[in-house]
Amino acid sequence: MAQAVATLETAHGGGESHIGGADHSGHPPTSTGLDSRKIAMWAFLASDCMFFGSLIAMYMIYRGEAERLYQAGQGIGPLPHEILDIPYTSISAFVLLMSSLTMVLALASIQKGNVRGLRIWLGATALLGAVFLGGQFFEFTEFKHEGLGLTTNIFGSSFFTLTGFHGAHVTIGVIWLMSLLIMSLRGGVRKDQALNVEIAGLYWHFVDIVWIVIFTLVYLIPYDEISTITHEAEGALRQIGLG
Repeated sequence: MAQAVATLETAHGGGESHIGGADHSGHPPTSTGLDSRKIAMWAFLASDCMFFGSLIAMYMIYRGEAERLYQAGQGIGPLPHEILDIPYTSISAFVLLMSSLTMVLALASIQKGNVRGLRIWLGATALLGAVFLGGQFFEFTEFKHEGLGLTTNIFGSSFFTLTGFHGAHVTIGVIWLMSLLIMSLRGGVRKDQALNVEIAGLYWHFVDIVWIVIFTLVYLIPYDEISTITHEAEGALRQIGLG
C-alpha cells in the first residue's frame, strides 16, 4: 500500500511538472490568434488604402481643373463629360462586383472540403476579372482614338494613372486566382489550407471596393458639382490664410 501511494505521489508530481511546461510553451497573452499571413495581408491592404487615397485625391483636385483651363483658353480637350461612357462602364462595374460573389462561393466550397466547387468558382472569378480588364482595355483604346492620352491634359493624366493602377491590381488578382486554380488541379489546395483562398479573397474584395469608390467619383458625380465644391474649398482656405 505504501508503495502504491508513493507511486501515485510521483505520478501527481510529474503531472504538475508537465502542466507547468505546457504553460510556458503556449501562446503569449498578447497573441492575436491570427495567422501571420493574414495579418500581413491586412497591413498591405491598409497601406494600399493610403496609396489609392492619394491617387483619388489627386484626381478629385484635377478633374475640374481641365475644364476651367479649357474655358479660359489655356487647355485642350477632350473633357470628361465629352468622353466618359457611364452605361458601358456600369456593365464593367457590375461584372467586377459579381466576381466578389463567386469569390465568396469559392472560399465557402473549400471550407466544406468541396474542391470541385472551389475550382469552378475560382475559375469564374478569374474569368469575370479578365472580362473587366478586357472592358477597361477597350475603354482606354476608345479614349485614345478620341484624342485623350496620358499626356493630353491633366484630366487624362490623373484619369489614366488612377484607373491604370487599379487595372494593374486586378491583373495581379487574376494571376493569383489562376495560380490557386492550377494548384488545386494538382492537389495543392485542401480543406485545411482554406486560409490561402481566404487571403486571396481579402485582396480581391479590396480591389472591388476600390472600384466602387473610383466608379462613383469618376463616372457618377457630375463635374459641375465637383467644380463648385472645389471653389468653396479654395475660398475657405483663403479665408483661413487671411485670418
